[in-house]
Amino acid sequence: MPEKSVGQRNNIDFDLIIIGGGLAGASLACALKNFTADRPLKIAVIEAYELNTDIQPSYDDRTIALSYGSRCIFESMGLWSSLEPQAEAIDTIHISDRGHFGVTRLTKEQEGVAALGYVLENKRIGQQLYLAMSGDGRDVPAASNITLFCPAEVLSLQQDTEQVSVAILVNGEQKKLSGKLLAAADGNNSKVMQLLCIGSSRQDYQQTALITNVTPGKKHENVAYERFTDSGPLAFLPMQANRCSVVWTLSPHQAEYLYALDEADFLAQLQQRFGFRLGQLKKIGKRHIYPLFLQAATEIVLGRVVIIGNAAHSVHPVAGQGFNLALRDVALLSELVADSFRASGDIGQQAMLQQYARLREQDIQRVYRFTDTLVKTFSNAITPLAHLRSLGLLMVDIVPDIKHQLALQSMGLGGRLTRLNRGLRL
Repeated sequence: MPEKSVGQRNNIDFDLIIIGGGLAGASLACALKNFTADRPLKIAVIEAYELNTDIQPSYDDRTIALSYGSRCIFESMGLWSSLEPQAEAIDTIHISDRGHFGVTRLTKEQEGVAALGYVLENKRIGQQLYLAMSGDGRDVPAASNITLFCPAEVLSLQQDTEQVSVAILVNGEQKKLSGKLLAAADGNNSKVMQLLCIGSSRQDYQQTALITNVTPGKKHENVAYERFTDSGPLAFLPMQANRCSVVWTLSPHQAEYLYALDEADFLAQLQQRFGFRLGQLKKIGKRHIYPLFLQAATEIVLGRVVIIGNAAHSVHPVAGQGFNLALRDVALLSELVADSFRASGDIGQQAMLQQYARLREQDIQRVYRFTDTLVKTFSNAITPLAHLRSLGLLMVDIVPDIKHQLALQSMGLGGRLTRLNRGLRL
């Protein structure tokens, strides 16, 4: 989509520049869309791909397990009412270790919540975020304080103590945008990080996620299954129309082999690995494969630039933490930006950004440890370790305090909660 509401000027001033219009970047723009009525924050969103299409990686056929805490964030942003009709609730999480006796069950009743989480298709979330920014030309007005540059290429970035500027190429024309703060939400191959020479640590799990959806013979009853196998976790997540989203962690060789099978042979392999808890698996959707790794930016704040979402941290999909972690980035950053804008108008001041980095560190590290430990502990066929895993799952199931802490982590409600996390407006 071409840029909106900026006329023919080539040098344009904003308060906030967001690089990346995928789910994290668009969520940040929507969170700050209308927190103040008298003096709106001027926001630029720069996206490399055409939005609202399958070409944009955030708008493809994959699904997201949205935690209860993330539902609260979207609710505070005024978006949950449009997302809820497209969401399937997770009422129970069933965790097991294939071939062993240990089982843990988390339920919404035990935690006193409407649901432990929700499953939505990426593209459904993307469409609603895009609609909130751009309007539909009829009933939903475009956000007057958000300007989209899309598709656009970032050419260069400069910053000093007063502002940050980027040169972009859009519709064959070069433009320069300046602002007080730049948020990089441009994924794990971040152009912003390259321009700023920000490095990242990367741990390759030597695993691949095979992602699809399947129609089971029995009703899923809103149960999410996380089954640990010797090749890695296998998740079945409840979707609408009694489908299940499948995230199957495999070795790269296994993933390529299964990806190439015809539908009947693939279903037979999946059935053998998952079992018959959901009856006979009947129909399979498109299959996609993605390499799995843990990646972390060496710095998430540099000058007037802040790194968020997958650009800052990419984690293993076990326990569905990735996008929920990104939304908590958005929730904290939007809160601090809103407070700084009301107080001084300078949303890129160092004290605020250092506070952001400090407050996010604990949550990010906790998710790193949680996902990394799960992967390494449960992707292992060593017999003594398998017995310890089973005992551990059994202990979690029978000790209420341990189970509650696991549920809080799964629901994204551990640690310090932002205003948006608590259901409050900015």
